[in-house]
Amino acid sequence: MTAYDPSLHKPRSAAEQKKIEAAVRDLFDERISFNKHLGMRVDELTSDHVSIVFDMRPELVGHYLYGQLHGGVTSAVLDATGGLACMWGIVEKYRHEDAETVMHRFGRLGTVDLRVDYLLKGLGERFTATARIVRLGGRIAWTRMELHADSGAQVAAAAGAYIVS
Repeated sequence: MTAYDPSLHKPRSAAEQKKIEAAVRDLFDERISFNKHLGMRVDELTSDHVSIVFDMRPELVGHYLYGQLHGGVTSAVLDATGGLACMWGIVEKYRHEDAETVMHRFGRLGTVDLRVDYLLKGLGERFTATARIVRLGGRIAWTRMELHADSGAQVAAAAGAYIVS
């Protein structure tokens, strides 16, 4: 049996690509209740990286004196952004598959390991998290993530491993 070669398959159409992008945004922004609760929204989906944004709200404060972002929110946002990078990596890896088939692959996605380094107090009105895939294997994906405040300050960095099959 020969190994799978994606170059032998026809890539999905532009219309199908728009359909899958809309489906990924809807899944992340609306259907994952925890993401919606935190106010996360997909900002960018590119072949190089993904990003999400969310606004600071009183419910997200972890230190009442400083009004800074709770560390658990920071961790959860970075984890979700790493997961989104894996989703988009799967979209890119299986370019020949239609939206429904690729979306079905997300059902197996889950966090295996997450390491977060808290660098600065989470102060700001709006935060942006970015993630990129370091390696997308057949079973495990490795990602790097960053969280920045609207001032540009890097609040945290993270590395994650995710099961993708």
